[in-house]
Amino acid sequence: MISAADLTILWRMVIGIERQRDALTRQRRVCTRDGVALAVEVCGDARGLPVVLAHGFGQTRRSWSASAAALAAAGCRTLAYDARGHGDSDWRAGAPYAWEQMIDDLAVVAADAGPRPVLVGASMGGLVGLAAQSLRARPFRALVLVDVTPRWEAAGVERILAFMRAHPDGFASLDEASEAIASYLPHRRARGAPERLRGLLVERGDGRLRWHWDPRLLDELAAHGERYQPLLAEAARDLDVPVLLISGGASDVVSPATVDEFLALVPHARHVVVPRAAHMVAGDENDAFTREILNFLRELAAGPHAGRCAQPATDPRADAVPAPRAHD
Repeated sequence: MISAADLTILWRMVIGIERQRDALTRQRRVCTRDGVALAVEVCGDARGLPVVLAHGFGQTRRSWSASAAALAAAGCRTLAYDARGHGDSDWRAGAPYAWEQMIDDLAVVAADAGPRPVLVGASMGGLVGLAAQSLRARPFRALVLVDVTPRWEAAGVERILAFMRAHPDGFASLDEASEAIASYLPHRRARGAPERLRGLLVERGDGRLRWHWDPRLLDELAAHGERYQPLLAEAARDLDVPVLLISGGASDVVSPATVDEFLALVPHARHVVVPRAAHMVAGDENDAFTREILNFLRELAAGPHAGRCAQPATDPRADAVPAPRAHD
């Protein structure tokens, strides 16, 4: 098991973490019940606590790269997957997309991960995990929901969807895509190298780069999300496992009102705010985000996880602790 001091060094040595992740990472395909092949990236020791990482709408498994590396270094085994219609998973040209498929897919990935994994689900991934826990025989031993609640702020979601619809013809270059993201996320203090966007974009026959997700998802999934809010509220009320809600202090998708509603539905849930993050918490403040997950896993291993916490996240390098090994 890695020590707190070693983990602190790893966090400071970003390049070293990424190299270690590459050495521990394995790519695989998992087949769903209706024959869709999902791209899955497994990182870490096979004996580690299994943690399923479910990304948000329009993202891919690559959004978890830094967190997966830190979790693997702390002793976990992470499984990050591309949802159907996203990234390297199958896109269904001849069949519509449905939320029920997404729920089934996550249950399949959870079963592949091993006995009762922990779920870390961002935005769409968190909602799908919440539904799967209620409707698919409780596949997870604990849930971490990232900036998402059963009811969300419509204006924030519309802002996201407007950006996703804004570039139907794609981009001429990685630099052009990087400029578009910088305009959309002005709060980020440092802009990543354009080359890091390569995994989020795909080149089509016309030579232009387009987002690596099926544009049909906007009309077939995103347009119908609100109708599922009552079901999601019931799923939240049904939760009987440890739950951590991590929200961004600058998010416009969740708000104090939606968080309070969620905590009323799930009184045993804990809530942590990452102050400088917006909706994309893992991308905005990854160190603070990952530290909160590691602390939650430590408490999960120690025993009953009760009570609420709305304290801001502190320095991610302070008092870091190793995650537990797998156990039932």
